[in-house]
Amino acid sequence: MKKVRFIGILCLLLAAVELQVYAGNNSKTGTAGALEVTLPAGARGAAMAGSTTAMLDGVESMHWNPAGLAGGWGESSVEGVFTHMTYIAETSLDYVAVGVNVGDFGVLGLSFRSFGFGDIQETTEASPDGTGRIFSPGYVTMGLTYAKSLTDRIHIGFTGKYISETILRTSATGFAFDAGVVYNVGGSGTLNGLRFGVALKNIGPKMQYSGGDLERSVYLQGAPTEAVAQPLSYTAQDFELPASFEMALGYDYKVAPEHLVSLNAQFNNMNFGSDQYKIGAEYSFKGTFFLRGGYTGTNVSSDEYLFGATFGAGVNVNLGSIGMSVDYAYLAARVFDGVNMVSVRLKM
Repeated sequence: MKKVRFIGILCLLLAAVELQVYAGNNSKTGTAGALEVTLPAGARGAAMAGSTTAMLDGVESMHWNPAGLAGGWGESSVEGVFTHMTYIAETSLDYVAVGVNVGDFGVLGLSFRSFGFGDIQETTEASPDGTGRIFSPGYVTMGLTYAKSLTDRIHIGFTGKYISETILRTSATGFAFDAGVVYNVGGSGTLNGLRFGVALKNIGPKMQYSGGDLERSVYLQGAPTEAVAQPLSYTAQDFELPASFEMALGYDYKVAPEHLVSLNAQFNNMNFGSDQYKIGAEYSFKGTFFLRGGYTGTNVSSDEYLFGATFGAGVNVNLGSIGMSVDYAYLAARVFDGVNMVSVRLKM
């Protein structure tokens, strides 16, 4: 009972903190930075439109809800996942995560994501057609996750993130925090298979760019011809992180002994845009072959969110002492070409 009360108090705390991030604030659309931390990482969850805050477990849950890391281990002690996504405008996302089950202490996870822009030609005020130099911005996020099962039905998890963005000689760094809870109803009745998940993500102080590319040497107006150029430094506007509060329900329904359908519904509040509504489903045959689909809408206009329908498939392969999953997701974009994502997950 103490653990049940604790989980209730934790959910209330998450909801209280959510009120402080000005969730669902349409007037702040486009004002948040470091948006690469919100990009989907994991083809299984992406194929269901990210409606998986209450569903995923193990290492592939770390992006969606850190509490899920505590579940689904079985006899495994180490898991790893690698994801590659070809994003819009020739950009890409690479994501790697590793989790280790350390017994009664809980589960530890380490994640690394890199958002790539490809090669960009450098231009300046003096050379608007290009200087001849090529550069590529570096957007990197590293995360450390801790998750623990309070009971066989209740999991909690926390993630600390270090965010780094570098463009030539200008950079910004920041720190963010995620927290989550997953509750599996369990039992043998009608509610068996029902799950509830809550996640508070990307909470942290503002970020601000600084560096050599924001510095200039200028001659003051009216200064004599022999005057020395004076250093000038521009102060960049600081920006908030894309904080969000996500609440989801999931239900597993066994149609037949070899056929399982998982249904998910999720509601997202954000400090940088409209509320989002997500639904997703997964069909599993013998726990080996999977088909998935999902959809995201908003409370303002269905055209405000870049992605709408999502689709995907997956397969589990038993390699003896190693279990491998290969998943694919396709995200239909409203303006750009669709996005493709592939994930490979290993369990040992």
